[in-house]
Amino acid sequence: MRLEVAIAWRYLRSRRGSQLLSLISIIAMGGVVVGVSALILVLGVMNGLQKDLRDKILIGSPDLRVLTVGDDLTMTDWQATLNKVRAQPGVVSAEPFVLKDALITKGNDYAEPVKVVGMPAAAPGSPDVTQIRQYARSGDFAFKSPDDSSRAIVIGQRLAERLNAWPGDVLILATVPGRLKMSDALGAFSPMIRKYVITGVFETGMYEYDSGYAYMELAAAQDLAGLGLRVTGIDVRTPDRYQAPAVATQLADVLGFPYRTIDWQEQNRSLFSALKLEKLAMGVILLLIVLVAAFNIVSTLTMVVTDKTREIGILKAMGMPAGSIRRIFLWQGAAIGFVGTGLGVLLGLVGAWVLTRFKLIALDPQVYFIDRLPIQIAISDVLAITAASLGIAMLATLWPARQASRLFPVEAIRHE
Repeated sequence: MRLEVAIAWRYLRSRRGSQLLSLISIIAMGGVVVGVSALILVLGVMNGLQKDLRDKILIGSPDLRVLTVGDDLTMTDWQATLNKVRAQPGVVSAEPFVLKDALITKGNDYAEPVKVVGMPAAAPGSPDVTQIRQYARSGDFAFKSPDDSSRAIVIGQRLAERLNAWPGDVLILATVPGRLKMSDALGAFSPMIRKYVITGVFETGMYEYDSGYAYMELAAAQDLAGLGLRVTGIDVRTPDRYQAPAVATQLADVLGFPYRTIDWQEQNRSLFSALKLEKLAMGVILLLIVLVAAFNIVSTLTMVVTDKTREIGILKAMGMPAGSIRRIFLWQGAAIGFVGTGLGVLLGLVGAWVLTRFKLIALDPQVYFIDRLPIQIAISDVLAITAASLGIAMLATLWPARQASRLFPVEAIRHE
């Protein structure tokens, strides 16, 4: 075994007796390094995008929601339903909510569409259903205006910048009533128009929330939406977000018709499915780089076999078995694969750390919902990439090693 390893190492070096690797060996290793490091970085970026988007979505979105089916899509007897939901195992907290589309303006010619979310004021000692209250940049989510006669509203940072509206300013919101009469639907109808004073500004880092959401107290949202005492549904928080699908199924069974449940994964199914598909596609495409590197290994070893044909013939004439000749080239290919894979993994991990630590790549939040390139390295991905790279490298050595072991000593010695 030591003799085989020593001969393999000698074949890896340059012709002139230098201890350095030959150029073709370096090129073969370089292909493996590039492929492995690119795979680690790209899959890390895809993992980071999924985690960052998931975390940001759940800032203002609950683990699951209880809604109704039918034409009305609102809950009338929601107090009894809320008590039943809170009594179920796996429910940490639950609260009613109102969701309504509206137009918002400061009173000038400029108006913005906004999603208005109505939520109860924070109850002392009760865990929040979402994390949105923790992201108040100025003011708070207490919904307390300077004078108790005014309605309070909290808006996103980017929406505040576009409206040039800050705590203490008054905003006007207009929306279509929750229920329209047939005569209204066929003719003119009067929208709900209300004035609100800004009592807080929040910033989550997710463009969709910061530019298009506004929060107010539940009763104020019911009034704006024309719902009376009705609500849109019930938000629910679970002990762990990944338990949400099981809890959602349980609640649907307990509540029955006309109630339905939808968890955070189902609410954003298209987004996360697209990210998973993109991760798979990028992984397959970049794995082709490793396959190209495997062809480099094949060509490198084939050239070595051709160049060392006479030496192989002499070794076989001196009694070295075909298995030992085969292992010489297997060791040579394994060295290229192991060194290239190891350097590729190291380069990929260092590159990921540098990109994360110094935030070198900035993104447009209006397009990507995030302001930087997130990277999260998964150990399972690194192990899978390492195993795939080593496996491909070892497979690439089989044909040249087999060809070398099948040379006839006399013909090999006569080779020029």
